[in-house]
Amino acid sequence: MALIAIIDDDPDILDASSLVLKSKGFDVVTATNPVDGYDIVTKRNPNLIILDVMMDEPDDGFFLAQKFRKNGITTPILMYTSVSKAIGLEFGKSDMVPVDDFVEKPISPEELVKKVESLLQKK
Repeated sequence: MALIAIIDDDPDILDASSLVLKSKGFDVVTATNPVDGYDIVTKRNPNLIILDVMMDEPDDGFFLAQKFRKNGITTPILMYTSVSKAIGLEFGKSDMVPVDDFVEKPISPEELVKKVESLLQKK
């Protein structure tokens, strides 16, 4: 089954996302910060990365996504965001934000599985 890396500093999001994905048969690895997240992605080579926008800094997720792409990591990225609700900004895929899809937190289990399966089919 596919390996999914979840990088988010919120333990509740990590636990809930991991539980949902594991219940559907996915293998999951997690990290709570960009440094550990980069490390697990380069060492474990997941099939999909789920990445939070805001961790230690408000833009950690953006910088980490850019770092992945700059270093040749083409793994699909699903970005968790609550930024658009908090400040009213909408994001789309671009060179500045090199991710494959966005999802607003909180996300329902059904929507998470749907997004994950869709991105895994594109790889």
